[in-house]
Amino acid sequence: MLDYRFPTALQMVLSVAMAEQSGERSTSAILAYGLEANPSFIRKLMVPLTRDGIIVSTLGRNGSIHLGRPAEEITLRDIYLSVIEDKKLWASRPDVPARCVVSANACWYFKSISEEAEQASLDVLARHTVASALEEVKRADTSGCDPVPELDIPYKKAD
Repeated sequence: MLDYRFPTALQMVLSVAMAEQSGERSTSAILAYGLEANPSFIRKLMVPLTRDGIIVSTLGRNGSIHLGRPAEEITLRDIYLSVIEDKKLWASRPDVPARCVVSANACWYFKSISEEAEQASLDVLARHTVASALEEVKRADTSGCDPVPELDIPYKKAD
């Protein structure tokens, strides 16, 4: 099963950063609309992002969502670790009875390879901030994007 927590959380945080730069308001409803995501999924992702100080949410009729610290200080690694928590990139198989050299050693071998891949991924994500990611996406082509009501920020519809 595919896990959409990180890409959705990244889009959420980038959308909040974009709204802040534009002087616009961001809410969970606006995020859900712009990301074509279930509003309850958006609110579920807000919990760890808020807990880890990546976003700040105010409640009420005039409530909104803001970045919890400057975009230059939030790395993509921060977002990933916040929403993925302790789930690994790949899970190794449970221990298999040692019936041959492969079954006796494949579990620890796979675990070491997957830990190396996970660390490499975290290293890449640590090199990118919300500010740098936002600059990259702002340079992209926005033709064919629909404005989000209330924000007038272009969002490209999923194909």
